[in-house]
Amino acid sequence: MKKKILASIFAGLMALNILGGVDNAQAATRAEIAAINVQRPADFKYWSDKSLVKRQIINYVKDVTNPRSKNFIPVEDRIAVFDMDGTILCETAPTSFGCMFALYTILEDPTPTITEEYRAKAKIWQDDLLTKGEIDKEFHDYTWNFCEGMTDEDFKAHMKKFMTQNVIGLTNLKYGEGFYLPMVEIISYLNANDFTVYIVTGSGRDFSRVLLDGAVDVKTNHVIGGDIPYTFENNVGEKYYVKGDRILMGKGHANNTHTNKIFSIKREIGKQPVLAFGNSSGDNDVLNYTIVDNKYKSVAFVLLCDDFTREIGNRELADKMRDAAQKNGWTTISMKDDFKTIYGDNVKLSKK
Repeated sequence: MKKKILASIFAGLMALNILGGVDNAQAATRAEIAAINVQRPADFKYWSDKSLVKRQIINYVKDVTNPRSKNFIPVEDRIAVFDMDGTILCETAPTSFGCMFALYTILEDPTPTITEEYRAKAKIWQDDLLTKGEIDKEFHDYTWNFCEGMTDEDFKAHMKKFMTQNVIGLTNLKYGEGFYLPMVEIISYLNANDFTVYIVTGSGRDFSRVLLDGAVDVKTNHVIGGDIPYTFENNVGEKYYVKGDRILMGKGHANNTHTNKIFSIKREIGKQPVLAFGNSSGDNDVLNYTIVDNKYKSVAFVLLCDDFTREIGNRELADKMRDAAQKNGWTTISMKDDFKTIYGDNVKLSKK
């Protein structure tokens, strides 16, 4: 189903620059996203007024922050974890942020570390992705290797260029703006009620930090993701780091999906969350870890990609996660029914 949707949307795009260049159309800008401030229930504006899920979240927060409630949770234990891609960020245009960033950098913003061999391969990967909706396994693996040899400064510069590019398949939206506004409101509301919010993602920690910084109110050291190894370039013959050496990004990554998300939570947070938000099978373990044998009142939420007008939905995935939610006792969030808007009213599916 997803392949058919992608093929329909992206047929004919091969004659264009991979990301269609930069135009003046905007959804909510990064500054507007950063300005989202939900201190009390009346401040929500991106959720449907009829959303029962929004009401459930509001009631939960009211209950567990009330010192007189039997469900009161001390501030230090109010831990909420969010997946990133597909949970607070567009994941289907036409694939994850990390893969699109890699493809853009290889083809449009090349670095000396990327060989001509991989630039030629990237053109084939692009064709398969845009016309068939298929991600080549070699391309998927290479997304963790293309930044090898970059400094942090180089990496951030490439990221910032990519973030200004137009999202494929959706109108009036740039990759750096592709956050689900209702989910950003939830993060803001939890922050206002003394929850500590962590992003626990399978995406790279490095680019997740750059993407989130200045848009979503989550501390940099609360972004937990796949880790790319680092090395240093020694310039003066010493066996340890000295002035003049450079820290460089390495090759490969540490996986941070499925049970590895639980392990990273235990290692880096050291406490069981009381709230968890995810969207795919890679989040199942964390969703259950949050609600199983928790000494506090806890809830797991799964976001369904069931909107086919304002977002590139995936019916098969939405149905799969709805079934998993029913089986495991998670609460579903419908993008179609619960969100008043996703990115802003001007963002819609592109026409062929």
